Amino acid sequence: MYINEAPLAAALDGMQHRQHSLSLFLEQMCSRIDSFDPHVHAFLPEGNRLERLRADAAALRGRTPGRKHYPPLYGALVGVKDVFRVDGFATRAGSQLPPDLFVGPEAACVQRLRKAGALIAGKTVTTEFAYFEPGLTRNPHNVGHTPGGSSSGSAAAVAAGMCNLALGTQTIGSVIRPAAYCGIVGYKPSLHRIPTEGLIYFSRTIDHVGLFTQDLPGMAIAAAALCENWRPAAEEKGLPVLGVPDGPYLAQAEPDALAIFEEFLLMLQVSGVAVKRVAALADIEQLNTLHRRMIFGEFAREHAEWFAQYGERYRPRTAEAIRTGQTVSDTELDDLRALCLERRAALAAQMDAEGIDLWVTPAATGPAPEGIQSTGDPNMSLPWTHAGMPALTLPAGRAANGLPLGMQLVARYGADEQLMAWAALVLERMPEPVDVDI
Repeated sequence: MYINEAPLAAALDGMQHRQHSLSLFLEQMCSRIDSFDPHVHAFLPEGNRLERLRADAAALRGRTPGRKHYPPLYGALVGVKDVFRVDGFATRAGSQLPPDLFVGPEAACVQRLRKAGALIAGKTVTTEFAYFEPGLTRNPHNVGHTPGGSSSGSAAAVAAGMCNLALGTQTIGSVIRPAAYCGIVGYKPSLHRIPTEGLIYFSRTIDHVGLFTQDLPGMAIAAAALCENWRPAAEEKGLPVLGVPDGPYLAQAEPDALAIFEEFLLMLQVSGVAVKRVAALADIEQLNTLHRRMIFGEFAREHAEWFAQYGERYRPRTAEAIRTGQTVSDTELDDLRALCLERRAALAAQMDAEGIDLWVTPAATGPAPEGIQSTGDPNMSLPWTHAGMPALTLPAGRAANGLPLGMQLVARYGADEQLMAWAALVLERMPEPVDVDI
Protein backbone atom coordinates (compact mmCIF):
# COMPACT_ATOMS: atom_id res chain seq x y z
CA MET A 1 0.00 0.00 0.00
CA TYR A 2 1.37 3.41 -1.02
CA ILE A 3 -0.95 5.83 0.77
CA ASN A 4 0.19 9.13 2.29
CA GLU A 5 -1.69 12.13 3.64
CA ALA A 6 -1.73 15.26 1.50
CA PRO A 7 -5.07 17.05 2.08
CA LEU A 8 -5.32 20.25 0.09
CA ALA A 9 -7.00 22.47 2.70
CA ALA A 10 -4.39 21.67 5.37
CA ALA A 11 -1.53 22.33 2.96
CA LEU A 12 -3.00 25.70 1.96
CA ASP A 13 -3.59 26.64 5.59
CA GLY A 14 0.00 25.79 6.43
CA MET A 15 1.28 28.00 3.61
CA GLN A 16 -1.03 30.84 4.59
CA HIS A 17 0.13 30.81 8.21
CA ARG A 18 3.74 30.04 7.38
CA GLN A 19 3.63 26.76 9.23
CA HIS A 20 5.12 25.20 6.09
CA SER A 21 8.07 26.35 4.01
CA LEU A 22 7.18 26.19 0.33
CA SER A 23 10.73 25.14 -0.54
CA LEU A 24 10.74 22.35 2.06
CA PHE A 25 7.25 21.28 1.01
CA LEU A 26 8.38 20.89 -2.60
CA GLU A 27 11.45 18.92 -1.56
CA GLN A 28 9.35 16.58 0.56
CA MET A 29 6.73 16.05 -2.14
CA CYS A 30 9.32 15.42 -4.86
CA SER A 31 11.07 12.96 -2.56
CA ARG A 32 7.72 11.21 -2.09
CA ILE A 33 7.22 11.06 -5.86
CA ASP A 34 10.72 9.63 -6.30
CA SER A 35 10.04 7.01 -3.63
CA PHE A 36 6.52 5.93 -4.50
CA ASP A 37 5.90 6.62 -8.17
CA PRO A 38 8.17 3.80 -9.38
CA HIS A 39 5.53 1.50 -7.84
CA VAL A 40 2.36 3.46 -8.71
CA HIS A 41 3.31 4.99 -12.10
CA ALA A 42 0.96 7.95 -11.73
CA PHE A 43 3.21 10.60 -13.33
CA LEU A 44 4.91 10.75 -16.69
CA PRO A 45 8.69 10.72 -16.22
CA GLU A 46 10.44 14.05 -15.69
CA GLY A 47 14.16 14.33 -14.99
CA ASN A 48 14.32 17.79 -13.43
CA ARG A 49 11.02 18.03 -11.54
CA LEU A 50 12.41 19.59 -8.34
CA GLU A 51 14.55 22.13 -10.17
CA ARG A 52 11.61 23.19 -12.32
CA LEU A 53 9.33 23.48 -9.30
CA ARG A 54 11.90 25.57 -7.44
CA ALA A 55 11.98 27.99 -10.37
CA ASP A 56 8.18 28.05 -10.56
CA ALA A 57 7.97 28.69 -6.81
CA ALA A 58 10.45 31.56 -7.06
CA ALA A 59 8.33 33.11 -9.80
CA LEU A 60 5.21 32.64 -7.65
CA ARG A 61 6.87 34.38 -4.69
CA GLY A 62 7.99 37.18 -6.97
CA ARG A 63 4.46 38.01 -8.03
CA THR A 64 2.93 37.54 -4.55
CA PRO A 65 3.60 40.55 -2.30
CA GLY A 66 2.70 38.88 1.00
CA ARG A 67 0.47 36.46 2.86
CA LYS A 68 -2.48 38.86 2.77
CA HIS A 69 -2.31 38.64 -1.01
CA TYR A 70 -1.83 34.89 -1.37
CA PRO A 71 -4.07 33.53 -4.13
CA PRO A 72 -6.44 30.73 -3.05
CA LEU A 73 -4.28 27.80 -4.19
CA TYR A 74 -0.91 29.30 -3.24
CA GLY A 75 1.71 26.55 -3.28
CA ALA A 76 -0.70 23.67 -3.96
CA LEU A 77 0.91 20.90 -5.98
CA VAL A 78 -1.28 19.81 -8.89
CA GLY A 79 -1.13 16.84 -11.22
CA VAL A 80 -2.50 17.44 -14.72
CA LYS A 81 -3.92 14.63 -16.83
CA ASP A 82 -2.00 14.30 -20.07
CA VAL A 83 -4.90 15.33 -22.26
CA PHE A 84 -4.48 19.00 -21.27
CA ARG A 85 -1.94 21.27 -22.91
CA VAL A 86 0.51 22.63 -20.36
CA ASP A 87 3.25 25.08 -21.31
CA GLY A 88 6.65 23.43 -20.99
CA PHE A 89 5.29 19.88 -21.29
CA ALA A 90 4.67 17.68 -24.30
CA THR A 91 1.10 16.37 -24.72
CA ARG A 92 0.75 12.76 -25.84
CA ALA A 93 -2.71 11.83 -24.51
CA GLY A 94 -1.50 8.33 -23.67
CA SER A 95 -0.94 7.60 -27.35
CA GLN A 96 1.86 6.72 -29.77
CA LEU A 97 1.00 9.59 -32.11
CA PRO A 98 3.54 12.39 -32.68
CA PRO A 99 3.14 14.97 -29.88
CA ASP A 100 3.54 17.77 -32.42
CA LEU A 101 -0.04 17.03 -33.50
CA PHE A 102 -1.32 18.28 -30.14
CA VAL A 103 0.63 21.52 -29.82
CA GLY A 104 -1.46 24.57 -28.97
CA PRO A 105 -2.23 27.17 -26.30
CA GLU A 106 -2.17 26.12 -22.67
CA ALA A 107 -5.48 24.79 -21.37
CA ALA A 108 -7.74 27.43 -19.84
CA CYS A 109 -8.15 25.45 -16.62
CA VAL A 110 -4.37 25.16 -16.24
CA GLN A 111 -4.06 28.91 -16.66
CA ARG A 112 -6.66 29.32 -13.90
CA LEU A 113 -4.66 27.00 -11.65
CA ARG A 114 -1.51 29.05 -12.20
CA LYS A 115 -3.36 32.32 -11.59
CA ALA A 116 -4.71 30.83 -8.35
CA GLY A 117 -1.14 30.10 -7.18
CA ALA A 118 -0.93 26.38 -7.90
CA LEU A 119 2.30 24.71 -9.00
CA ILE A 120 2.27 21.95 -11.62
CA ALA A 121 3.65 18.70 -10.15
CA GLY A 122 3.71 17.17 -13.61
CA LYS A 123 1.67 15.38 -16.22
CA THR A 124 -0.31 12.36 -15.01
CA VAL A 125 -0.90 9.17 -16.94
CA THR A 126 -4.10 8.84 -18.97
CA THR A 127 -5.55 5.95 -20.89
CA GLU A 128 -5.13 6.35 -24.64
CA PHE A 129 -7.13 9.46 -25.63
CA ALA A 130 -9.07 9.15 -22.36
CA TYR A 131 -10.79 5.91 -23.37
CA PHE A 132 -10.26 2.29 -22.29
CA GLU A 133 -6.67 1.40 -23.30
CA PRO A 134 -4.78 1.83 -20.00
CA GLY A 135 -1.31 3.00 -19.12
CA LEU A 136 0.88 1.47 -16.43
CA THR A 137 -0.72 3.21 -13.43
CA ARG A 138 -1.63 1.03 -10.45
CA ASN A 139 -3.96 1.49 -7.50
CA PRO A 140 -1.91 2.74 -4.52
CA HIS A 141 -4.16 0.78 -2.14
CA ASN A 142 -3.14 -2.45 -3.88
CA VAL A 143 -0.83 -2.31 -6.89
CA GLY A 144 -2.32 -5.53 -8.20
CA HIS A 145 -5.49 -3.59 -9.07
CA THR A 146 -6.44 -0.83 -11.46
CA PRO A 147 -6.87 2.76 -10.21
CA GLY A 148 -9.69 3.18 -12.71
CA GLY A 149 -9.64 5.48 -15.68
CA SER A 150 -9.34 7.27 -17.84
CA SER A 151 -7.91 9.75 -15.29
CA SER A 152 -5.78 6.96 -13.85
CA GLY A 153 -2.66 8.88 -12.89
CA SER A 154 -4.52 11.83 -11.42
CA ALA A 155 -6.54 9.68 -9.02
CA ALA A 156 -3.57 7.52 -8.04
CA ALA A 157 -1.27 10.52 -7.50
CA VAL A 158 -3.73 12.17 -5.10
CA ALA A 159 -4.46 8.93 -3.25
CA ALA A 160 -0.72 8.29 -2.81
CA GLY A 161 -0.22 11.82 -1.49
CA MET A 162 2.12 12.80 -4.32
CA CYS A 163 0.11 15.95 -5.01
CA ASN A 164 -2.71 17.83 -3.26
CA LEU A 165 -4.99 18.27 -6.26
CA ALA A 166 -5.28 16.81 -9.74
CA LEU A 167 -7.14 17.51 -12.96
CA GLY A 168 -9.06 14.83 -14.80
CA THR A 169 -11.74 14.57 -17.44
CA GLN A 170 -15.02 12.66 -17.59
CA THR A 171 -16.90 11.61 -20.72
CA ILE A 172 -18.60 8.63 -19.06
CA GLY A 173 -17.12 7.95 -15.60
CA SER A 174 -13.45 8.92 -15.71
CA VAL A 175 -13.38 11.11 -12.57
CA ILE A 176 -15.99 9.60 -10.24
CA ARG A 177 -14.98 5.96 -10.80
CA PRO A 178 -11.19 6.31 -10.26
CA ALA A 179 -11.79 8.55 -7.25
CA ALA A 180 -13.97 5.83 -5.73
CA TYR A 181 -11.48 3.08 -6.58
CA CYS A 182 -8.67 5.09 -4.96
CA GLY A 183 -10.62 6.14 -1.86
CA ILE A 184 -10.55 9.91 -2.43
CA VAL A 185 -12.92 12.77 -3.24
CA GLY A 186 -13.80 13.24 -6.91
CA TYR A 187 -15.84 16.09 -8.36
CA LYS A 188 -17.36 16.33 -11.82
CA PRO A 189 -18.93 19.78 -12.12
CA SER A 190 -21.93 20.79 -14.16
CA LEU A 191 -21.10 20.71 -17.84
CA HIS A 192 -18.76 23.58 -18.78
CA ARG A 193 -18.52 25.06 -15.26
CA ILE A 194 -14.77 24.51 -15.75
CA PRO A 195 -13.69 25.54 -19.28
CA THR A 196 -12.47 22.80 -21.61
CA GLU A 197 -10.39 24.87 -24.06
CA GLY A 198 -6.93 23.38 -24.47
CA LEU A 199 -8.15 19.81 -23.95
CA ILE A 200 -7.56 17.03 -26.48
CA TYR A 201 -11.25 16.34 -26.88
CA PHE A 202 -12.99 13.02 -26.90
CA SER A 203 -16.49 14.51 -27.16
CA ARG A 204 -16.90 18.29 -27.31
CA THR A 205 -20.55 17.95 -26.37
CA ILE A 206 -20.02 16.10 -23.13
CA ASP A 207 -16.36 16.24 -22.00
CA HIS A 208 -16.19 17.56 -18.42
CA VAL A 209 -13.10 18.79 -16.56
CA GLY A 210 -13.03 17.23 -13.08
CA LEU A 211 -10.98 17.38 -9.89
CA PHE A 212 -9.45 15.04 -7.31
CA THR A 213 -8.48 15.77 -3.68
CA GLN A 214 -8.13 13.80 -0.46
CA ASP A 215 -10.41 16.18 1.44
CA LEU A 216 -13.79 17.80 0.89
CA PRO A 217 -12.81 21.27 2.22
CA GLY A 218 -9.93 21.29 -0.22
CA MET A 219 -12.26 20.32 -3.04
CA ALA A 220 -14.52 23.28 -2.19
CA ILE A 221 -11.53 25.65 -2.38
CA ALA A 222 -10.40 24.22 -5.71
CA ALA A 223 -13.91 24.33 -7.18
CA ALA A 224 -14.29 27.97 -6.19
CA ALA A 225 -11.00 28.80 -7.93
CA LEU A 226 -11.72 26.92 -11.15
CA CYS A 227 -15.48 26.99 -11.75
CA GLU A 228 -17.17 29.77 -13.69
CA ASN A 229 -19.02 32.28 -11.48
CA TRP A 230 -18.67 30.31 -8.25
CA ARG A 231 -20.87 31.74 -5.50
CA PRO A 232 -20.73 29.95 -2.15
CA ALA A 233 -24.09 28.52 -1.19
CA ALA A 234 -25.95 30.00 1.74
CA GLU A 235 -25.44 27.99 4.90
CA GLU A 236 -27.76 25.01 4.78
CA LYS A 237 -29.99 24.78 7.86
CA GLY A 238 -31.59 21.49 6.94
CA LEU A 239 -30.33 18.17 5.63
CA PRO A 240 -30.86 17.28 1.97
CA VAL A 241 -33.41 14.70 0.91
CA LEU A 242 -31.56 11.92 -0.87
CA GLY A 243 -33.17 10.03 -3.74
CA VAL A 244 -32.16 6.46 -4.56
CA PRO A 245 -32.82 5.63 -8.26
CA ASP A 246 -34.29 2.17 -7.84
CA GLY A 247 -34.51 -0.20 -10.77
CA PRO A 248 -32.18 -1.46 -13.49
CA TYR A 249 -29.70 1.42 -13.06
CA LEU A 250 -29.00 0.51 -9.43
CA ALA A 251 -28.96 -3.18 -10.34
CA GLN A 252 -25.79 -2.56 -12.36
CA ALA A 253 -23.86 -2.52 -9.05
CA GLU A 254 -22.26 -5.72 -7.82
CA PRO A 255 -24.16 -7.41 -4.96
CA ASP A 256 -21.43 -6.89 -2.34
CA ALA A 257 -21.00 -3.23 -3.20
CA LEU A 258 -24.75 -2.73 -3.23
CA ALA A 259 -25.07 -4.33 0.21
CA ILE A 260 -22.51 -1.91 1.67
CA PHE A 261 -24.24 1.01 -0.06
CA GLU A 262 -27.54 -0.02 1.56
CA GLU A 263 -25.84 -0.23 4.97
CA PHE A 264 -24.55 3.32 4.55
CA LEU A 265 -28.02 4.52 3.55
CA LEU A 266 -29.52 2.94 6.64
CA MET A 267 -26.95 4.61 8.88
CA LEU A 268 -27.57 7.96 7.22
CA GLN A 269 -31.28 7.55 7.88
CA VAL A 270 -30.58 6.75 11.52
CA SER A 271 -28.57 9.98 11.71
CA GLY A 272 -31.56 11.99 10.44
CA VAL A 273 -31.03 12.11 6.68
CA ALA A 274 -34.21 11.51 4.68
CA VAL A 275 -33.85 8.88 1.94
CA LYS A 276 -36.54 8.27 -0.70
CA ARG A 277 -36.64 5.27 -3.02
CA VAL A 278 -37.72 6.37 -6.49
CA ALA A 279 -38.15 4.31 -9.65
CA ALA A 280 -35.81 5.98 -12.13
CA LEU A 281 -33.69 5.36 -15.21
CA ALA A 282 -35.68 2.34 -16.32
CA ASP A 283 -34.18 2.77 -19.81
CA ILE A 284 -30.58 2.70 -18.61
CA GLU A 285 -29.55 -0.10 -20.98
CA GLN A 286 -30.69 1.95 -23.97
CA LEU A 287 -29.13 5.12 -22.55
CA ASN A 288 -25.79 3.36 -22.09
CA THR A 289 -25.84 2.49 -25.79
CA LEU A 290 -27.02 5.88 -27.06
CA HIS A 291 -24.48 7.82 -24.98
CA ARG A 292 -21.66 5.75 -26.42
CA ARG A 293 -22.98 6.22 -29.95
CA MET A 294 -22.87 9.97 -29.42
CA ILE A 295 -19.39 10.17 -27.92
CA PHE A 296 -17.96 7.70 -30.46
CA GLY A 297 -19.45 9.77 -33.27
CA GLU A 298 -17.75 12.88 -31.94
CA PHE A 299 -14.52 10.99 -31.22
CA ALA A 300 -14.37 9.78 -34.83
CA ARG A 301 -14.77 13.34 -36.10
CA GLU A 302 -12.07 14.69 -33.75
CA HIS A 303 -9.64 12.06 -35.00
CA ALA A 304 -10.63 11.88 -38.67
CA GLU A 305 -7.34 13.26 -40.04
CA TRP A 306 -5.09 11.67 -37.42
CA PHE A 307 -6.71 8.24 -37.77
CA ALA A 308 -6.44 8.37 -41.56
CA GLN A 309 -2.70 9.04 -41.29
CA TYR A 310 -1.72 7.13 -38.16
CA GLY A 311 -4.44 4.49 -37.79
CA GLU A 312 -1.94 1.69 -37.18
CA ARG A 313 -0.67 3.49 -34.07
CA TYR A 314 -4.05 3.42 -32.30
CA ARG A 315 -4.60 0.60 -29.83
CA PRO A 316 -7.42 -1.88 -30.56
CA ARG A 317 -10.24 -0.60 -28.31
CA THR A 318 -9.57 3.01 -29.30
CA ALA A 319 -9.61 2.12 -32.99
CA GLU A 320 -12.82 0.15 -32.50
CA ALA A 321 -14.50 3.19 -30.89
CA ILE A 322 -13.48 5.36 -33.84
CA ARG A 323 -14.75 2.85 -36.38
CA THR A 324 -18.05 2.64 -34.51
CA GLY A 325 -18.22 6.43 -34.51
CA GLN A 326 -17.71 6.50 -38.26
CA THR A 327 -21.07 4.72 -38.63
CA VAL A 328 -22.89 7.59 -36.85
CA SER A 329 -24.36 9.99 -39.40
CA ASP A 330 -24.49 13.73 -38.86
CA THR A 331 -28.27 13.53 -38.51
CA GLU A 332 -28.07 10.77 -35.91
CA LEU A 333 -25.40 12.69 -34.03
CA ASP A 334 -27.57 15.80 -33.86
CA ASP A 335 -30.46 13.71 -32.54
CA LEU A 336 -28.21 12.10 -29.91
CA ARG A 337 -26.91 15.47 -28.72
CA ALA A 338 -30.48 16.68 -28.23
CA LEU A 339 -31.12 13.76 -25.86
CA CYS A 340 -28.68 15.21 -23.32
CA LEU A 341 -30.83 18.26 -22.66
CA GLU A 342 -33.99 16.15 -22.65
CA ARG A 343 -32.51 13.83 -20.03
CA ARG A 344 -31.38 16.77 -17.89
CA ALA A 345 -34.87 18.25 -17.93
CA ALA A 346 -36.50 14.90 -17.16
CA LEU A 347 -34.26 14.20 -14.16
CA ALA A 348 -34.80 17.71 -12.79
CA ALA A 349 -38.57 17.33 -13.18
CA GLN A 350 -38.47 14.02 -11.32
CA MET A 351 -36.44 15.59 -8.51
CA ASP A 352 -39.00 18.37 -8.24
CA ALA A 353 -41.95 15.99 -8.28
CA GLU A 354 -40.47 13.68 -5.63
CA GLY A 355 -39.00 16.41 -3.41
CA ILE A 356 -35.42 15.17 -3.91
CA ASP A 357 -32.40 17.42 -3.35
CA LEU A 358 -29.65 14.98 -4.33
CA TRP A 359 -29.51 11.62 -6.03
CA VAL A 360 -27.37 9.10 -4.11
CA THR A 361 -25.83 6.02 -5.73
CA PRO A 362 -22.77 3.80 -5.56
CA ALA A 363 -19.93 5.66 -7.27
CA ALA A 364 -18.91 2.54 -9.18
CA THR A 365 -20.30 -0.92 -9.75
CA GLY A 366 -17.85 -2.31 -7.17
CA PRO A 367 -14.25 -2.00 -5.99
CA ALA A 368 -11.31 -1.72 -8.38
CA PRO A 369 -10.95 -4.86 -10.52
CA GLU A 370 -7.82 -6.94 -10.28
CA GLY A 371 -5.14 -6.28 -12.91
CA ILE A 372 -4.48 -3.19 -14.99
CA GLN A 373 -5.77 -4.44 -18.35
CA SER A 374 -9.21 -2.92 -17.64
CA THR A 375 -10.14 0.33 -15.88
CA GLY A 376 -13.52 -0.97 -14.71
CA ASP A 377 -17.16 -0.27 -15.50
CA PRO A 378 -18.18 3.44 -15.78
CA ASN A 379 -21.94 2.97 -16.04
CA MET A 380 -22.86 4.27 -12.56
CA SER A 381 -21.71 7.70 -13.76
CA LEU A 382 -23.12 7.60 -17.28
CA PRO A 383 -26.64 9.11 -16.88
CA TRP A 384 -25.38 12.03 -14.80
CA THR A 385 -22.58 12.74 -17.25
CA HIS A 386 -25.03 12.48 -20.13
CA ALA A 387 -27.25 15.09 -18.47
CA GLY A 388 -24.31 17.34 -17.52
CA MET A 389 -25.30 17.27 -13.83
CA PRO A 390 -22.73 17.87 -11.06
CA ALA A 391 -21.54 14.78 -9.21
CA LEU A 392 -19.30 14.22 -6.21
CA THR A 393 -18.00 10.98 -4.76
CA LEU A 394 -17.02 10.49 -1.12
CA PRO A 395 -15.17 7.49 0.34
CA ALA A 396 -17.76 5.08 1.74
CA GLY A 397 -16.19 2.08 3.33
CA ARG A 398 -14.34 -0.87 1.88
CA ALA A 399 -15.25 -4.01 0.02
CA ALA A 400 -14.51 -7.49 1.35
CA ASN A 401 -11.13 -7.41 -0.42
CA GLY A 402 -10.14 -4.26 1.51
CA LEU A 403 -10.35 -1.88 -1.44
CA PRO A 404 -12.25 1.42 -1.22
CA LEU A 405 -15.82 2.07 -2.28
CA GLY A 406 -17.43 5.44 -2.95
CA MET A 407 -20.84 7.07 -2.55
CA GLN A 408 -21.93 9.36 -5.39
CA LEU A 409 -24.07 12.46 -4.80
CA VAL A 410 -25.67 14.22 -7.79
CA ALA A 411 -27.37 17.63 -7.83
CA ARG A 412 -29.42 19.57 -10.33
CA TYR A 413 -27.55 21.10 -13.25
CA GLY A 414 -25.84 24.32 -12.13
CA ALA A 415 -26.26 23.60 -8.40
CA ASP A 416 -22.59 22.81 -7.80
CA GLU A 417 -22.26 25.14 -4.83
CA GLN A 418 -25.25 23.55 -3.13
CA LEU A 419 -23.91 20.08 -3.90
CA MET A 420 -20.65 20.95 -2.14
CA ALA A 421 -22.46 22.35 0.91
CA TRP A 422 -24.85 19.41 1.19
CA ALA A 423 -22.02 16.93 0.72
CA ALA A 424 -20.34 18.36 3.83
CA LEU A 425 -23.51 17.77 5.84
CA VAL A 426 -23.84 14.22 4.53
CA LEU A 427 -20.18 13.48 5.21
CA GLU A 428 -20.55 14.55 8.84
CA ARG A 429 -23.24 11.89 9.24
CA MET A 430 -21.58 9.08 7.31
CA PRO A 431 -20.59 6.09 9.46
CA GLU A 432 -17.02 5.53 10.57
CA PRO A 433 -14.48 4.79 9.36
CA VAL A 434 -14.53 7.26 6.48
CA ASP A 435 -11.11 7.86 4.95
CA VAL A 436 -11.52 11.58 4.25
CA ASP A 437 -10.90 14.79 6.15
CA ILE A 438 -13.98 16.80 7.17
